[in-house]
Amino acid sequence: MSDILLPPVKTRSHAMSGVLGCLAVFASAFCFYFSTVVIRWSKGVVAIDSAYFAFFRFLIGFFVVCGVMLIKGKGPRPKRYDLLVGRAVGNSVAVFCFYQAVRLTSVAEANILNMTYPIFIAILSWVFLRSERDPVALLMVGVAFSGIWLILRPERVGLGLNSLWGIGSAVSAAGAMFCLNLSRRHNDANTVLFYMFGLGTLLIYGFSHRSITWPNATEFYYLMLCGGAGIVGQFLITLGFRYVTAVEGGVISSTRILLAALLGPWLAADPAMGPGGWLGALLIFGANAVLTARKGR
Repeated sequence: MSDILLPPVKTRSHAMSGVLGCLAVFASAFCFYFSTVVIRWSKGVVAIDSAYFAFFRFLIGFFVVCGVMLIKGKGPRPKRYDLLVGRAVGNSVAVFCFYQAVRLTSVAEANILNMTYPIFIAILSWVFLRSERDPVALLMVGVAFSGIWLILRPERVGLGLNSLWGIGSAVSAAGAMFCLNLSRRHNDANTVLFYMFGLGTLLIYGFSHRSITWPNATEFYYLMLCGGAGIVGQFLITLGFRYVTAVEGGVISSTRILLAALLGPWLAADPAMGPGGWLGALLIFGANAVLTARKGR
């Protein structure tokens, strides 16, 4: 999920910059996916709660954005605190639910369901922004929900309550991105990141402080690997979006759906997805691509 919304820049080697931008966005998708693989690797080795992984990611991000502000000599200049708080709360809930889904379901299912957040953004836009109502977007919502149904494997008895963590992460992420789009009209990117990481750190610690203790060497290794991958992904997507269009970046970011489906059995010991699961993943990816293209237009 990108927090930096910058227009593509023109350079002498614009074509090469575009290729590098695409590679950076694709690498960010892999980093976000890899951070969840680390959580799966940690199971049975260390007892780290999902909230602790989320807390550590926000803490690292807060130190990084503070360092960037210090180097630039520009502090936060907040406006519209309601949107900044909404972004922070929504993103905190989204990351926690996402990591919880990774622990309780499969890495593939958690990532694919998390990447349905553009669908819920389309729903929020339809409800709250009359100027952005689009019948095609509503059709894509239906297509994506068909994909979600296939991912959840309805042939099972019941849908499985654990799968709701993945859907919850997407709904929360959609609310966070909705606030981000409005907040960016009033605040610069670093101000948004400062409050998102800072308030997120405090919120997660406040609700889960009992599970957050001083880590030993093994715990610190997994926390740093997971949090570091997430922050590297954030910087790569920030860099990449400077050199690609919003449509290109959005579609490439959605390849995390396909990465999760393809690499799950190899990296995370996930069960191989059947034809129904692959069809669901492709439907969600296609719906995301169409929504991104129409938004860019």
